[in-house]
This record gives sequence, C-alpha cells and structure tokens, in this order.
Amino acid sequence: MSGIKLFESKKVRTHWDEEKETWYFSIVDVIEILTDSPNPQVYWRVLKKRLKDEGNETVTNCNALKMQAADGKMRETDVADTAQLLRLIQSIPSPKAEPFKQWLAKVGYERMQEMADPEQSLDRARENWQKLGRSEKWIQQRMSGQETRNKLTDYWKQNDVQKADEFAFLTNIIHHEWSGLSVKAHKNLKNLKTQNLRDHMTEAELIFTALAELSTRQIAETEKAKGINQNALAGKKGGKIAKDARLALEQKTGKKVISSENFLPPADKKKELKQGKRK
Repeated sequence: MSGIKLFESKKVRTHWDEEKETWYFSIVDVIEILTDSPNPQVYWRVLKKRLKDEGNETVTNCNALKMQAADGKMRETDVADTAQLLRLIQSIPSPKAEPFKQWLAKVGYERMQEMADPEQSLDRARENWQKLGRSEKWIQQRMSGQETRNKLTDYWKQNDVQKADEFAFLTNIIHHEWSGLSVKAHKNLKNLKTQNLRDHMTEAELIFTALAELSTRQIAETEKAKGINQNALAGKKGGKIAKDARLALEQKTGKKVISSENFLPPADKKKELKQGKRK
C-alpha cells in the first residue's frame, strides 16, 4: 500500500508492506525536508557514496521500490524502513532531525491504530486536508471520489490487472479521454511535481474524474472486461461519458472545467513563478 504522509505540510512518499508490517519511506523526500536541498537526488547520491566508502551497512541494506515520480510515472527510488532511516538521519546535519524522528514514531503508532480501526485512516486524511486549508465541501468530494477510485481498482485487481504500471496506464487512458490531457500534462498545467494531482483538483475536476471512473467500472462489469486490453477499452468508453458531460457543461456555462488552479503553499507558488520567469 503506497501513499503520502505529511511532515509540516511537506509530503513524503511511503509504502506499507502488509506482509512485513513495515513502513518504507522515500529517502530523497526525507533528505529534501531535512536539508532544503534544491537537488535532493544529488545530495543522496553523494551521501550514499560516502557512507558506502565508510562501510555503512545501512546504505547497503536499503531497498528500491517503484513510487510515483514528479512526471506521474512509477519509478524506482531508494527507500528505508524506520530503523534504517533513523540511522541515516544521524549522517544528515539538520535542525529538523529531532522533530522528524518524533514524526516517524507517530506514523508508526498511527498505523497500528488504523489496523485496529480502519476508519481512523479516513479521519486522518480529512484532518490532513483540513490542515492544508481545504473546504469541507472539497474534502467530501475528494473522499467520495477516492471511494469510487478504490472500487475501480478493486475490479482491476480481480480481473487480471495487477502491476502498478498497468494501473497507471489504465488511469491515464481514462483521464485523457475525459479531460483531453494526460495525467502528466494536467499536472504540468497546475505546476505540480511530486504532488498528487487529485489533491490539487478543483471540485469540478474531482466530480468529472469520479464520473469517468464510475462509468468505467460499470461498463467493465457489464462487459466482464478482463486484462489490460479489455479494461483499456472500458476506460475509453467510461472516459467518453464524462467527456461528453464536461463539454455539455462548458457549452452551457462558457467556463472550462480543466483548471490551472492548485493548492500549493504560498512559498511553493513563488518558487514556481520564479522558475517560470527563468524559462
């Protein structure tokens, strides 16, 4: 189970290994938080080499997992479990080290609570969105859309679609069909990098995404779609239903549904503007 955890409004890509009951954290995301480095990948590459030269076993034992990268694709990135990460933090001079250690302990504790009571994970998601300034109306739509998404991915899993890159491929087909943009292009429009696109959608974008995925699942169930090819066809049909509805709404209102609006913090918005001017 992959996802995002927040540390002081900064996102850390995570993966929960059900079999080992262990959290894995993206090392470059942690380095970016602790160091404010403009290029955490380079920082990690240099640190990794130095620690390897010193015979550090923690680096040797770190795994790599596929996680969603800034371009929306699933790419391998180095990850560490909690114990490994605590040892790595000792090699990174940062005033945020102690608060981050406390955050790691809190993440582990919260996971144990969620396993005992799954509703707590929904409560924490709502709490995180509230902290980020989302309205109750937006939060309700986001959670409703996530339920629709989960039902679709459950159908895929039960019908010969298993790999993460296959999920990404089918998702992109649906998204492109209803919106006219790939997931990557939509993220670029909103000036997003590693952020989750859905967390930065407007209410209308969330609604049409949910309509496309609901339609896709119901068509796939009706046609008994199996495997990547049949589910891709269902995705195009489901996406077209949402596309037709989007075009009808735009014609009536004269307003575009697809928006460049995002929910980036003010500091990140300023950074994006500066980078845009340099280009």
